[in-house]
Amino acid sequence: MSLPQPLLSLQHVSKSYADAALGQLHILRDVDLTLAPGEAIAIIGPSGSGKTTLLNIIGTLDRPTSGKVSLAGQDLAGLDDVQLAAVRSRHIGFIFQSHHLLPQCSVLENVLLPTLACNDSGIRSRGPERAQRLLKRVGLGERLNHRPGQLSGGERQRVAFVRALINEPKLLLADEPTGALDQTSAANLGKLLLELNHEEGVALIVVTHARDLAFTMQRVYELHDGTLITASAS
Repeated sequence: MSLPQPLLSLQHVSKSYADAALGQLHILRDVDLTLAPGEAIAIIGPSGSGKTTLLNIIGTLDRPTSGKVSLAGQDLAGLDDVQLAAVRSRHIGFIFQSHHLLPQCSVLENVLLPTLACNDSGIRSRGPERAQRLLKRVGLGERLNHRPGQLSGGERQRVAFVRALINEPKLLLADEPTGALDQTSAANLGKLLLELNHEEGVALIVVTHARDLAFTMQRVYELHDGTLITASAS
């Protein structure tokens, strides 16, 4: 029996930059990674180890210097910037340490913003009902018309979670999603993120400094000097 095709595949991915003072800077070195549909993994490592660069390459916001990145069986190397933007809009949801909500828009309007750039009419038509259902799921069903300034930090990040899911992505990328929260709120949001990963069937990659969050995932990797290795819980 053949194994199912991975959702995401990185093969020998490297990234380097030329620096006038320091010469060639090698950020990522020969990174291999596969991710199955619905799987949840974490990537840890010290600041400057290349975590965000790797996440940006996976999210099509940056291109590798060498190597191959495939998403849902499609090699991303041959796509131009417009085509990559379409891949991001349709298949990838992003969560950042800062929620990046628009202060002048309501909770519901913020969640629905990504649907405006989506060329799938079905997703756009399902958007309002899906937004309300997911906001209720994360405990914000009574806050649809509130502005971000009327919410707590944890509530704003929950809105960002729902916004990342609104276009029904296959892959959710979270860059320090609990980094701006207190310990209790961070633990609650980490638990919610995994619940949404399971309920929505969306694959999840979390980049985090929080080892307690990282080791709730199915697999944990560490970036060290640009090389991706399996991390130990000890």
